[in-house]
Order: sequence, then C-alpha cells, then structure tokens
Amino acid sequence: MAVTESVREGTSESAGVGAVHEGILRRQSARESAARTYARALPIVPVRARGLTIEGADGSRYLDCLSGAGTLALGHNHPVVLEAIRKVLDSGAPLHVLDLATPVKDAFITELFRTLPPGLADNARVQFCGPAGTDAVEAAFKLVRAATGRTGILAFSGAYHGMTAGALEASGGAFDVRVARLPYPQDYRCPFGVGGEHGAELAARWTESVLDDPKSGVRRPAGMILEPVQGEGGVIPAPDEWMRRMRQITADRSIPLIADEVQTGVGRTGSFWAVEHSGVTPDVMVLSKAIGGSLPLAVIVYRDDLDAWQPGAHAGTFRGNQLAMAAGMATIAYVRENRLAERAADLGTRMLHQLRGLAAEFDCMGDVRGRGLMIGVEVVEPEAEPERDVERAAALAGEGERLAAPDWRGGAVDQAMPGASADPGRTGGLMDLDPVHTAGGSPAGVTHVGRTAGTAPTAATSMQGPDRHPRPAAPELAAAIQRECLRRGLIIELGGRHSSVVRLLPPLTISDEQATAVLDRLADAVDAVSRGQIGHGRLQRPTAGQRRHVDLAGGADRADVADRVDRADRAGQADRAG
Repeated sequence: MAVTESVREGTSESAGVGAVHEGILRRQSARESAARTYARALPIVPVRARGLTIEGADGSRYLDCLSGAGTLALGHNHPVVLEAIRKVLDSGAPLHVLDLATPVKDAFITELFRTLPPGLADNARVQFCGPAGTDAVEAAFKLVRAATGRTGILAFSGAYHGMTAGALEASGGAFDVRVARLPYPQDYRCPFGVGGEHGAELAARWTESVLDDPKSGVRRPAGMILEPVQGEGGVIPAPDEWMRRMRQITADRSIPLIADEVQTGVGRTGSFWAVEHSGVTPDVMVLSKAIGGSLPLAVIVYRDDLDAWQPGAHAGTFRGNQLAMAAGMATIAYVRENRLAERAADLGTRMLHQLRGLAAEFDCMGDVRGRGLMIGVEVVEPEAEPERDVERAAALAGEGERLAAPDWRGGAVDQAMPGASADPGRTGGLMDLDPVHTAGGSPAGVTHVGRTAGTAPTAATSMQGPDRHPRPAAPELAAAIQRECLRRGLIIELGGRHSSVVRLLPPLTISDEQATAVLDRLADAVDAVSRGQIGHGRLQRPTAGQRRHVDLAGGADRADVADRVDRADRAGQADRAG
C-alpha cells in the first residue's frame, strides 16, 4: 500500500516516480535469487492493474499479453473475481482448512465438474494439491503408479510439466530419468522431416513400436502424459487425430492417459478444455493456473477406478486455499456463462490471420501457429540456409516419389511430398483464411498455410508451405523483439526450444480494439528490429506500398499505432474507473 501511495503522491514529479521504480528494481536485484526469470526480461514494477492493462511505478502503462503465464483468464482484478474474494473475507469463513469440507470448496468442485469432458464428470474424483501445477503433475504420477503397480512414464519431446523433480523428468530437457521420450508431431520442425498427417502418423507408429517391441528397452509404463498444446515448448498444437490415436493406443494397452491442461484449460484454446477439440476423454487431468482465478490452486481430476491411494498418500499444507477456490469458481462460471471459449476461438482465428499477413512481410517470422488465444510466432535467422529436412526425406523416399499418406478416416490417400506444390502457379506465402467453419467441421484458424486446394484441414496452425522451409531459430532476435514490445507498452513472453518463439497469452476478455493495439505494437516492434538489422541480415521482404498495421474488423481505413494505443489505454482507464 505504501508503494502505491508513494507513486500516487509523486505522479507530478517524474524524478520522484522514477526513483521509486528504480529503487524497487535495485533492491530486487540485490535481494532475490539468481533464479528469477520474468523480472530480467521485464524490468517493470506493477502497482495497479485492471483487465489487460498494467500500470507501473513509473506511471507507464502496458498491455499485458503474458497474463501470469496464462493464469489470468479474466485479466487483472476482474470484478467477479474481486467480489468472490470479498464475499469470503466478509463472511468470517476460515481461510485455511487443509482438506476439510467447506461450502466454498463444495461450490468450486460442483462448478469444476460441470465443465469436465463427457465421460469423466460422472465418475470423477478430485485431489487438491499444493499451490502450483508442478505439484499436481507429481500427484498424477503418484496416482497412476499406485493404480497400475508400474513406475515408468511416457512423455514427449518439447514438453514442459513443471520444475519439481518428477515433473522435470517428464519435461523436454531432462536426462537420466525414468521417463521414455516420444516424438511430438509438428509441422514446422517435424522430427521426421515430413510434417502434416504423415508426420503425425509416423509419430504415432513410433509410439506403438516402443510399447509393443519387447526389445525397445521401455517397459509397460504407469502412464502417458501429454499437453494438447505444447506451451513452453513453442506453442505447438497437437493434431486432433494424433490425440485420438494416443487415446486409443493407451486404452488398448491399459495405460492411463494424463492430459496436462495447466495452461490450456478454462477456455484458453477456444474450447473449455483443450482435449475437447479432439473429443478425447483422458483418465487424469492436471489443472492449475486459471482454475484459481489468479490465486494459487492446483488439482488433479481422475477416473474413480484409479483411486488406489491410501489416506495421506498425497497431501499439502495449502491445498485448502478458500480464497483461491472462491476466485476459481467465479472465473470458471464466468467463462462458461459468457461463452468466452467460443470468443477465444473466434478472436484467435482473426489474430492468427493478421499475424500471417505480417509474416509475409518479414523473413524473420518463420512460423505463426496456435489455437484460440494461445498464439506463437517463431523467430528465425532470416538469411541462414533453410534446414532441408524435407528434401532429405524426399531423397530417402526416392526422387519425385509420392508418399501414401494415411487417411485418418481409414485407408490411404495419395499425397505429394511436402515441399512440392501441386499447383504450378502457386508461389507460397499466405493462404486465404475462411472466417467461418469449413465443410470438414474444423474452424478457420486451425488450417495450415501451404495446403493445396481440396485437402482436409488439420488442427495444426503452422504456416509452413511449399516455399517455406524452417530456418535456424533466432533467440537473440526474439529477445530484441520482446524488448521493443516492452518499449511500446506491450508485455509478451518468449518460449520454445531455443527461446525464439514470441508468445501471446492475452486474457479471454480482451476486446477487438485491444487485440488490434496488441498486434500493432508487435508489428511496430518487429519493424524496428528489422530496421536495426540493416547490414546484418535482411529481416523484411520488399513490400512497397504495403501497410503494416492491422485491423481485426477488416475495415478499409486503418489507424496508426498511436491511435490504437491511445484507444486501448483509454479502455483500460475506463476499466479502472469502473
């Protein structure tokens, strides 16, 4: 409170405000651990926030597309969340109750179960864990090991499941662990060099081979854990049909399937739970971040026949956080009642479309992908030689040979090897994005650029096309873009294998006007980095006369960055006044 008051009192004197800001940052650097992360890339001191907007101790305002790493589904200090917290505080209810039953806890579980995928809610159990998602991952591993009597875990390359020992074992950078690593399908940097449905089929067959080959070196595991969209791994959506294959493979072999929905849950990807895109019902769901409504909360939800634990098998002192349960119940109900998942799907589609248009201008934007309001832009070295995995795969298959790619509906279809366009007049670049659902039932924004006309859409949103082969990742350029965004009042995160993916995780309540301002600031930052790299590699394609700023409404007249920023900031001020 004292910090906030000191900022208010000193707003007329920029020197005083700057001293408060710099002093806090200096003390943080001197006193906090060297393990701090976000504070290094984002040297700001938030003192007030509402919705998408954060105000710093120096008076600067920012549009926050980090959202607590996806925690703030409704943005900062949403009125329904604040009201839920005040109601508990004013009631005199206990704030700490371990695992005792309370009306607040009962209401939270009821609302949570109301949203669960079909097939799970009717026979589900819930375990409240420690306050972070990583503890829920640990609980999930302990659960399936107790239920199956087995110990091993199957996980995927590029995964991120937390920072505790067991969760780290299942994440992408681990070594010498009890976890077998499997390939996660993706288009842009396909581990098999082919991408698309064929790459996903190869990944699925690899999984089957590992499990069924008695000489694979992998014993039947206790469970498989996967992310429906890899977040920290670089915003990589799993193909829906691959998800269904993983469900079938695990079910046929009595292996519990664990879905890590810590970041993807509560509407983030355009469905309330990301597994719902594929129709998959997992055996265990790991939930945290948004389910606490901005406060610490983590749970696992699982089939009741897995409940083989003895009393006290998993516990945690702070698993009875009443304020978090109240805030979480209010958030889950608000997202459900106001159809914010559908809103995320629609707005995310339009944002992806605009970003692909921007990527057509800049060679440093290698790929645009995501699902709903979980969006990533992979930054690459613009003048480096492309990684020709596709050509190597084609050489192995035979020059000019066509692959029999799997038809996920059963059977096979003839498909040209990626990298060879079936349309001789097509030169690559951006694909028209249908703003409505396709005949195949997949929403616009979940198709990838470069597909020839008539082929079936997939859940991936990679923009790799016939003339776009992946270049090496460019983490330094990505960091430069992040710095330029911050200078323009936009907070973004970096992720991916090499910290080269610009990530956008705005709250689900973001308005069209604010989304346009976000994309304008990002476009301006990329442009600034591009101009600063003249003589050090061409980042921008020559596009004489092409306008860079975006309009999600599709209007003919587009305001410049300053106008968009001012309007978004005014919206933020109105939120605070309300």
